Amino acid sequence: MRVLLVEDDEMIGRSLKQALEGAGWSADWVRDGELAQSALGDGGYTCVLLDLGLPKQDGTEVLRRARERGDATPVLVLTARDGLDDRIHSLDLGADDYLLKPFEFRELLARMRAVVRRRDGAAHSLVGSGALQLDLTTREVVANGEREALTAREFALLHALLERPGAILSREQLENRIYGWGEEVTSNAIDVLIHGMRRKLGADSIRNVRGLGWRVAA
Repeated sequence: MRVLLVEDDEMIGRSLKQALEGAGWSADWVRDGELAQSALGDGGYTCVLLDLGLPKQDGTEVLRRARERGDATPVLVLTARDGLDDRIHSLDLGADDYLLKPFEFRELLARMRAVVRRRDGAAHSLVGSGALQLDLTTREVVANGEREALTAREFALLHALLERPGAILSREQLENRIYGWGEEVTSNAIDVLIHGMRRKLGADSIRNVRGLGWRVAA
């Protein structure tokens, strides 16, 4: 899954990006508020990790503008601002959670999973319904009661499809959800991923709509 990291501190940003990618996330990192606005406008993010003290445009302004234009991407604020008024203001502007620096990376991952679950309308770690579900904690697929391990990109692809069961997602939409900036994407990358998923889950698990894209059953 793809996350937007908005952090102006070079050391924190670099270490977080590496840790996120090591945990299976595709992470795009920007260092100021204006670049954050531009990246959010492009879309495709599962969640946003947002610092507040940013150059060019404060993090609260980034958050306010995103919510005003109807962007519902989950936002987890990461900041050293520990005042009660700052926390209340960020949450009232539309932040989904607020984590004070310094923090443990494991807690950050748990909070990311929590805001994604809430966005998907799930109170527990399983996303999806019927015979096909994703476990956000273990990053496994549950198919007909059986668990199967997934690669990071297989997990991101299936999560994108299960967010909107029955909806057709184009090749471009899937690529935007799976791959970050600068990652090489071959012309048949999505086809290869889906072929592997069908081998694991069955030929009818992901259906092709010729000329339009792919979907999972509603």
